[in-house]
Amino acid sequence: MTRLPSTITTWLETLKTNRRLSEHTLKAYAQDIQHLVTLAKDQALDTLTEEDIRYFLVRLHGQGYQPRSLARMLAAWRNFYEWQRAHSGGASNPTAYVRPPKATQPLPQVLSVDQAKALLDRAGLPRPQSAVEWRDQAMFEVLYSSGLRLAELVSLDVQYIHSPNYTSRSWLQLPEHEAVVYGKGGKTRSLPLGKSALQALHAWLKIRPELLPAIATADSRAALFLGVRGKRIHPRVVQRQLEKLAAQAGLPTRVHPHTLRHSFASHLLQSAQDLRAVQELLGHRNISTTQIYTQLDYQQLANIYDQAHPRASRKKDNADD
Repeated sequence: MTRLPSTITTWLETLKTNRRLSEHTLKAYAQDIQHLVTLAKDQALDTLTEEDIRYFLVRLHGQGYQPRSLARMLAAWRNFYEWQRAHSGGASNPTAYVRPPKATQPLPQVLSVDQAKALLDRAGLPRPQSAVEWRDQAMFEVLYSSGLRLAELVSLDVQYIHSPNYTSRSWLQLPEHEAVVYGKGGKTRSLPLGKSALQALHAWLKIRPELLPAIATADSRAALFLGVRGKRIHPRVVQRQLEKLAAQAGLPTRVHPHTLRHSFASHLLQSAQDLRAVQELLGHRNISTTQIYTQLDYQQLANIYDQAHPRASRKKDNADD
Protein backbone atom coordinates (compact mmCIF):
# COMPACT_ATOMS: atom_id res chain seq x y z
CA MET A 1 0.00 0.00 0.00
CA THR A 2 1.36 3.43 -0.99
CA ARG A 3 2.23 5.60 1.98
CA LEU A 4 -0.09 8.57 2.38
CA PRO A 5 1.51 12.04 2.09
CA SER A 6 1.61 14.17 5.20
CA THR A 7 -0.96 16.59 3.75
CA ILE A 8 -3.49 13.77 3.57
CA THR A 9 -2.82 12.52 7.09
CA THR A 10 -3.30 16.10 8.29
CA TRP A 11 -6.57 16.31 6.35
CA LEU A 12 -7.80 13.05 7.87
CA GLU A 13 -6.87 14.25 11.34
CA THR A 14 -8.81 17.46 10.67
CA LEU A 15 -11.85 15.43 9.66
CA LYS A 16 -11.59 13.46 12.86
CA THR A 17 -11.17 16.52 15.10
CA ASN A 18 -13.44 19.10 13.48
CA ARG A 19 -16.19 16.90 12.05
CA ARG A 20 -15.96 14.16 14.67
CA LEU A 21 -16.34 11.41 12.10
CA SER A 22 -16.49 7.82 13.23
CA GLU A 23 -13.52 5.50 12.82
CA HIS A 24 -15.48 3.59 10.16
CA THR A 25 -16.09 6.76 8.11
CA LEU A 26 -12.49 7.91 8.48
CA LYS A 27 -11.29 4.51 7.30
CA ALA A 28 -13.52 4.81 4.23
CA TYR A 29 -12.08 8.28 3.47
CA ALA A 30 -8.55 6.92 3.84
CA GLN A 31 -9.27 4.01 1.48
CA ASP A 32 -10.82 6.32 -1.13
CA ILE A 33 -7.91 8.77 -1.07
CA GLN A 34 -5.48 5.84 -1.15
CA HIS A 35 -6.73 5.03 -4.65
CA LEU A 36 -5.83 8.56 -5.77
CA VAL A 37 -2.34 8.34 -4.29
CA THR A 38 -1.72 4.92 -5.87
CA LEU A 39 -2.88 6.04 -9.31
CA ALA A 40 -0.84 9.25 -9.15
CA LYS A 41 2.31 7.22 -8.40
CA ASP A 42 5.22 9.66 -8.09
CA GLN A 43 3.24 12.67 -9.27
CA ALA A 44 2.40 15.25 -6.60
CA LEU A 45 -1.30 15.50 -5.94
CA ASP A 46 -1.31 19.28 -6.33
CA THR A 47 0.00 18.91 -9.90
CA LEU A 48 -2.81 16.61 -11.08
CA THR A 49 -5.15 17.94 -13.77
CA GLU A 50 -8.78 17.40 -14.60
CA GLU A 51 -7.69 15.00 -17.38
CA ASP A 52 -5.70 12.99 -14.83
CA ILE A 53 -8.74 12.64 -12.58
CA ARG A 54 -10.94 11.51 -15.47
CA TYR A 55 -8.32 8.99 -16.52
CA PHE A 56 -8.06 7.63 -12.97
CA LEU A 57 -11.82 7.09 -12.84
CA VAL A 58 -11.69 5.24 -16.15
CA ARG A 59 -8.89 3.06 -14.80
CA LEU A 60 -10.87 2.23 -11.65
CA HIS A 61 -14.00 1.52 -13.66
CA GLY A 62 -11.98 -0.89 -15.78
CA GLN A 63 -10.89 -2.64 -12.58
CA GLY A 64 -14.52 -3.37 -11.77
CA TYR A 65 -15.50 -0.48 -9.49
CA GLN A 66 -19.16 0.42 -9.91
CA PRO A 67 -20.49 3.96 -10.51
CA ARG A 68 -21.68 4.35 -6.91
CA SER A 69 -18.22 3.49 -5.58
CA LEU A 70 -16.57 5.84 -8.05
CA ALA A 71 -18.93 8.65 -7.04
CA ARG A 72 -17.99 8.11 -3.39
CA MET A 73 -14.26 8.15 -4.23
CA LEU A 74 -14.61 11.32 -6.29
CA ALA A 75 -16.47 13.00 -3.44
CA ALA A 76 -13.59 12.15 -1.06
CA TRP A 77 -11.01 13.46 -3.53
CA ARG A 78 -13.00 16.66 -4.00
CA ASN A 79 -13.25 17.10 -0.24
CA PHE A 80 -9.48 16.78 0.11
CA TYR A 81 -8.74 19.27 -2.67
CA GLU A 82 -11.21 21.80 -1.25
CA TRP A 83 -9.55 21.50 2.16
CA GLN A 84 -6.10 21.81 0.59
CA ARG A 85 -7.10 24.91 -1.38
CA ALA A 86 -8.52 26.54 1.75
CA HIS A 87 -5.27 25.89 3.65
CA SER A 88 -2.65 26.47 0.94
CA GLY A 89 -4.30 29.46 -0.71
CA GLY A 90 -4.51 29.13 -4.45
CA ALA A 91 -4.11 25.43 -5.26
CA SER A 92 -6.58 24.43 -7.97
CA ASN A 93 -9.14 21.66 -7.57
CA PRO A 94 -8.85 19.25 -10.53
CA THR A 95 -12.02 17.42 -9.45
CA ALA A 96 -14.27 20.49 -9.56
CA TYR A 97 -15.85 19.80 -12.95
CA VAL A 98 -15.49 16.03 -13.07
CA ARG A 99 -18.63 13.93 -12.87
CA PRO A 100 -18.62 10.21 -12.03
CA PRO A 101 -20.16 7.61 -14.37
CA LYS A 102 -23.93 7.64 -14.07
CA ALA A 103 -25.26 4.75 -12.01
CA THR A 104 -27.89 2.64 -13.72
CA GLN A 105 -31.07 2.42 -11.70
CA PRO A 106 -31.82 -1.22 -10.85
CA LEU A 107 -35.19 -2.48 -11.96
CA PRO A 108 -37.54 -3.20 -9.05
CA GLN A 109 -38.53 -6.73 -8.19
CA VAL A 110 -42.14 -7.48 -9.09
CA LEU A 111 -44.42 -10.47 -8.93
CA SER A 112 -46.15 -11.77 -12.01
CA VAL A 113 -49.92 -11.46 -12.04
CA ASP A 114 -50.19 -15.20 -11.32
CA GLN A 115 -47.77 -14.94 -8.40
CA ALA A 116 -49.69 -12.03 -6.90
CA LYS A 117 -52.91 -14.00 -7.24
CA ALA A 118 -51.34 -17.08 -5.61
CA LEU A 119 -50.10 -14.97 -2.71
CA LEU A 120 -53.38 -13.15 -2.02
CA ASP A 121 -55.54 -16.22 -2.66
CA ARG A 122 -53.35 -18.10 -0.15
CA ALA A 123 -52.62 -20.87 -2.65
CA GLY A 124 -52.65 -24.26 -0.95
CA LEU A 125 -53.65 -22.76 2.39
CA PRO A 126 -57.01 -22.70 4.19
CA ARG A 127 -59.02 -19.52 4.60
CA PRO A 128 -57.80 -17.21 7.38
CA GLN A 129 -58.89 -18.45 10.79
CA SER A 130 -57.27 -16.29 13.48
CA ALA A 131 -57.39 -12.53 13.98
CA VAL A 132 -53.74 -12.32 12.91
CA GLU A 133 -54.44 -14.17 9.65
CA TRP A 134 -57.42 -11.92 8.86
CA ARG A 135 -55.30 -8.88 9.66
CA ASP A 136 -52.51 -10.07 7.38
CA GLN A 137 -54.95 -10.79 4.56
CA ALA A 138 -56.33 -7.26 4.80
CA MET A 139 -52.86 -5.67 4.98
CA PHE A 140 -51.57 -7.43 1.89
CA GLU A 141 -54.74 -6.84 -0.11
CA VAL A 142 -54.49 -3.11 0.67
CA LEU A 143 -50.80 -2.99 -0.25
CA TYR A 144 -51.46 -4.56 -3.64
CA SER A 145 -54.77 -2.77 -4.24
CA SER A 146 -53.47 0.74 -3.64
CA GLY A 147 -49.69 0.59 -4.03
CA LEU A 148 -48.97 1.94 -0.55
CA ARG A 149 -45.54 2.35 0.91
CA LEU A 150 -44.99 0.28 4.05
CA ALA A 151 -44.90 3.38 6.28
CA GLU A 152 -48.16 4.56 4.74
CA LEU A 153 -49.83 1.23 5.41
CA VAL A 154 -48.99 1.12 9.11
CA SER A 155 -50.01 4.77 9.53
CA LEU A 156 -53.61 4.08 8.44
CA ASP A 157 -56.40 4.69 10.96
CA VAL A 158 -59.80 3.01 10.94
CA GLN A 159 -61.41 6.36 10.18
CA TYR A 160 -60.63 10.06 10.45
CA ILE A 161 -60.24 11.13 14.09
CA HIS A 162 -59.75 14.64 15.40
CA SER A 163 -59.66 15.09 19.16
CA PRO A 164 -57.67 17.11 21.71
CA ASN A 165 -55.10 14.32 22.08
CA TYR A 166 -55.11 12.72 18.64
CA THR A 167 -55.53 13.68 14.96
CA SER A 168 -55.37 11.25 12.06
CA ARG A 169 -52.91 11.72 9.24
CA SER A 170 -53.96 8.69 7.15
CA TRP A 171 -57.31 6.92 7.35
CA LEU A 172 -59.91 4.76 5.64
CA GLN A 173 -63.02 6.15 4.00
CA LEU A 174 -64.87 2.90 3.49
CA PRO A 175 -68.16 4.40 2.20
CA GLU A 176 -66.14 6.08 -0.57
CA HIS A 177 -64.08 2.90 -1.17
CA GLU A 178 -60.82 4.78 -0.64
CA ALA A 179 -57.98 5.54 1.72
CA VAL A 180 -56.55 8.98 2.42
CA VAL A 181 -52.79 8.75 2.84
CA TYR A 182 -50.21 11.20 4.12
CA GLY A 183 -47.08 10.32 2.18
CA LYS A 184 -43.57 11.48 1.37
CA GLY A 185 -42.97 15.19 1.11
CA GLY A 186 -46.03 15.95 3.21
CA LYS A 187 -48.36 15.16 0.31
CA THR A 188 -51.82 13.74 0.99
CA ARG A 189 -53.47 11.65 -1.68
CA SER A 190 -56.68 9.63 -2.00
CA LEU A 191 -56.33 6.05 -3.20
CA PRO A 192 -59.05 3.69 -4.42
CA LEU A 193 -59.60 0.38 -2.66
CA GLY A 194 -60.48 -2.56 -4.86
CA LYS A 195 -63.22 -5.07 -4.23
CA SER A 196 -60.93 -7.73 -2.75
CA ALA A 197 -59.27 -5.20 -0.45
CA LEU A 198 -62.66 -3.93 0.76
CA GLN A 199 -63.89 -7.47 1.49
CA ALA A 200 -60.71 -8.26 3.42
CA LEU A 201 -60.96 -5.00 5.38
CA HIS A 202 -64.57 -5.63 6.39
CA ALA A 203 -63.64 -9.15 7.56
CA TRP A 204 -60.70 -7.79 9.55
CA LEU A 205 -62.65 -4.96 11.15
CA LYS A 206 -65.20 -7.46 12.50
CA ILE A 207 -62.47 -9.38 14.32
CA ARG A 208 -60.14 -6.46 15.10
CA PRO A 209 -61.55 -5.98 18.66
CA GLU A 210 -59.90 -9.29 19.60
CA LEU A 211 -56.50 -7.61 19.38
CA LEU A 212 -57.51 -4.31 20.97
CA PRO A 213 -56.99 -4.28 24.76
CA ALA A 214 -59.64 -2.89 27.09
CA ILE A 215 -57.27 -0.12 28.11
CA ALA A 216 -55.60 1.27 25.01
CA THR A 217 -53.84 4.46 23.98
CA ALA A 218 -55.47 6.89 21.58
CA ASP A 219 -53.05 5.74 18.87
CA SER A 220 -53.93 2.08 19.38
CA ARG A 221 -57.67 2.77 19.30
CA ALA A 222 -57.26 4.68 16.05
CA ALA A 223 -54.83 2.30 14.30
CA LEU A 224 -56.29 0.18 11.52
CA PHE A 225 -53.77 -2.64 11.89
CA LEU A 226 -52.75 -3.90 15.33
CA GLY A 227 -50.01 -6.16 16.58
CA VAL A 228 -50.65 -9.04 18.95
CA ARG A 229 -50.03 -6.73 21.93
CA GLY A 230 -52.74 -4.35 20.84
CA LYS A 231 -50.54 -1.53 19.59
CA ARG A 232 -50.19 -0.13 16.07
CA ILE A 233 -48.42 -2.76 14.03
CA HIS A 234 -44.68 -2.34 13.51
CA PRO A 235 -43.34 -2.28 9.91
CA ARG A 236 -40.98 -5.17 10.65
CA VAL A 237 -43.95 -7.36 11.63
CA VAL A 238 -45.63 -6.62 8.29
CA GLN A 239 -42.45 -7.56 6.47
CA ARG A 240 -41.97 -10.76 8.45
CA GLN A 241 -45.59 -11.90 8.01
CA LEU A 242 -45.47 -11.27 4.26
CA GLU A 243 -42.27 -13.26 3.87
CA LYS A 244 -43.88 -16.09 5.83
CA LEU A 245 -47.02 -16.14 3.68
CA ALA A 246 -45.01 -15.97 0.46
CA ALA A 247 -43.00 -19.02 1.54
CA GLN A 248 -46.19 -20.89 2.48
CA ALA A 249 -47.74 -20.01 -0.89
CA GLY A 250 -44.72 -21.48 -2.66
CA LEU A 251 -43.45 -18.30 -4.29
CA PRO A 252 -39.89 -18.75 -5.58
CA THR A 253 -38.63 -15.40 -4.29
CA ARG A 254 -38.60 -13.40 -1.08
CA VAL A 255 -41.42 -10.90 -1.09
CA HIS A 256 -41.07 -7.53 0.62
CA PRO A 257 -43.99 -5.11 1.16
CA HIS A 258 -42.43 -2.82 -1.44
CA THR A 259 -42.60 -5.74 -3.89
CA LEU A 260 -46.39 -5.45 -3.77
CA ARG A 261 -46.13 -1.71 -4.43
CA HIS A 262 -43.89 -2.36 -7.43
CA SER A 263 -46.23 -5.10 -8.65
CA PHE A 264 -49.24 -2.79 -8.31
CA ALA A 265 -47.54 -0.19 -10.50
CA SER A 266 -46.26 -2.65 -13.10
CA HIS A 267 -49.57 -4.51 -13.46
CA LEU A 268 -51.53 -1.26 -13.66
CA LEU A 269 -49.26 0.05 -16.40
CA GLN A 270 -49.56 -3.18 -18.34
CA SER A 271 -53.33 -2.79 -18.38
CA ALA A 272 -53.96 0.97 -18.46
CA GLN A 273 -50.78 2.39 -20.08
CA ASP A 274 -51.41 5.66 -18.20
CA LEU A 275 -48.12 6.79 -16.71
CA ARG A 276 -49.50 10.01 -15.21
CA ALA A 277 -52.25 8.16 -13.38
CA VAL A 278 -49.77 5.68 -11.91
CA GLN A 279 -47.54 8.58 -10.88
CA GLU A 280 -50.42 10.13 -8.93
CA LEU A 281 -51.39 6.85 -7.30
CA LEU A 282 -47.83 6.11 -6.21
CA GLY A 283 -47.30 9.64 -4.93
CA HIS A 284 -44.15 10.22 -7.00
CA ARG A 285 -43.08 13.85 -7.22
CA ASN A 286 -41.28 13.34 -10.54
CA ILE A 287 -42.60 11.23 -13.39
CA SER A 288 -39.04 10.04 -14.09
CA THR A 289 -39.34 7.94 -10.93
CA THR A 290 -42.45 6.28 -12.31
CA GLN A 291 -40.90 5.68 -15.74
CA ILE A 292 -38.77 2.86 -14.39
CA TYR A 293 -41.90 0.71 -14.52
CA THR A 294 -42.14 1.25 -18.28
CA GLN A 295 -38.62 -0.22 -18.57
CA LEU A 296 -39.73 -3.15 -16.45
CA ASP A 297 -42.81 -3.62 -18.60
CA TYR A 298 -40.66 -3.70 -21.74
CA GLN A 299 -38.29 -6.20 -20.15
CA GLN A 300 -41.19 -8.51 -19.31
CA LEU A 301 -42.56 -8.22 -22.84
CA ALA A 302 -39.12 -8.99 -24.26
CA ASN A 303 -38.85 -12.09 -22.08
CA ILE A 304 -42.30 -13.26 -23.20
CA TYR A 305 -41.30 -12.67 -26.83
CA ASP A 306 -38.08 -14.65 -26.44
CA GLN A 307 -39.98 -17.57 -24.91
CA ALA A 308 -42.99 -17.60 -27.20
CA HIS A 309 -42.02 -16.40 -30.68
CA PRO A 310 -40.93 -19.27 -32.97
CA ARG A 311 -38.23 -17.14 -34.57
CA ALA A 312 -37.02 -15.39 -31.44
CA SER A 313 -34.28 -17.79 -30.37
CA ARG A 314 -31.14 -15.91 -29.40
CA LYS A 315 -29.01 -19.07 -29.38
CA LYS A 316 -25.85 -19.05 -31.42
CA ASP A 317 -26.61 -22.41 -33.00
CA ASN A 318 -25.43 -22.39 -36.62
CA ALA A 319 -24.57 -18.70 -36.28
CA ASP A 320 -21.38 -19.14 -38.32
CA ASP A 321 -22.88 -21.41 -41.00
